[in-house]
Amino acid sequence: MTARKPRVLATRHFPPDVEARLAANFDAVLNPDDRLFDGPALVAAAAGCDAIMCAAGDVMSAETVAALPASVRMIATFSVGYEHIDVAAAARKGIVVSNTPDVLTDATADIAMLCLLGAARRAQEGIQMLRTHNWVGWSPTQLMGVHVTGKRLGILGMGRIGQAMADRARAFRMQIHYSNRTRLAPDLEKGAVFHADPDDMLAHCDFLSINAPMTPATRKWVNAERIAKLPKGSVVVNTARGGVVDDEALIAALKSGRLAAAGLDVFDGEPKIHQGYYDLANAFLLPHMGSATVETRNAMGFRALDNLEAVLLRKQPAPDAVKAS
Repeated sequence: MTARKPRVLATRHFPPDVEARLAANFDAVLNPDDRLFDGPALVAAAAGCDAIMCAAGDVMSAETVAALPASVRMIATFSVGYEHIDVAAAARKGIVVSNTPDVLTDATADIAMLCLLGAARRAQEGIQMLRTHNWVGWSPTQLMGVHVTGKRLGILGMGRIGQAMADRARAFRMQIHYSNRTRLAPDLEKGAVFHADPDDMLAHCDFLSINAPMTPATRKWVNAERIAKLPKGSVVVNTARGGVVDDEALIAALKSGRLAAAGLDVFDGEPKIHQGYYDLANAFLLPHMGSATVETRNAMGFRALDNLEAVLLRKQPAPDAVKAS
């Protein structure tokens, strides 16, 4: 008799190569229409499942996790961040939670640099001018932006993505300042200036890049008080988590000219972002596409599957198990 394959619920429509491997090794419950589950619907869909493969848009609250069927032994998220999962609630039910570290560093750092350049050089305004047939030709004062080369870049959160961002910025001869929970070793620091107190870094930031995880300590960290500490005309870039930014404060600073521009790939409450961003010409906006390359999304899916296969097929610990902070 053939052994039953563990059943895995895929809450989203994942890349074809990822779903092919999922279906080959598990009894896969797929979501080809990519419909979003609310808590009760997710709980119902997980009936009889041994694990759930979810993504950052799925809200796995304490209430939802507590209501999951007893058969669910694992939640593998298709993301590095896992703040959408109540890990403590999962632990109370004996559910293993894993994420996908290491595989989206370069793709996200590329988007961070795109946001920095796009915001500084008013790319969105230029694109809009062309696409609305309002470009009447070159003029000496048209779309004058912020020079990037040689400027100071402050990085909040010098993990893998922050370091990759710094490497890209060095190609523009930018001077790197950073703040992190711990100081990097000299070979990783590469001459960057460390600030133990992130507030002390702000005065040195012509550009500020947010690359820190979402935690209670970083919630709305970019607020009016900290924006006031930045040099006038600075540019703020966020490709980490939308909740690190106080939207009201950032929008007010962009409207007043306190900040020259912002480049954002993530938003608090996305996809329902703050309406104030839509009318800001100096906000360069992208729809959370930091990891959106074929190679990276496949790598994320394969990393999630590595964890599922370890736990469900080989009875081993998840290589990327996470714990409640």
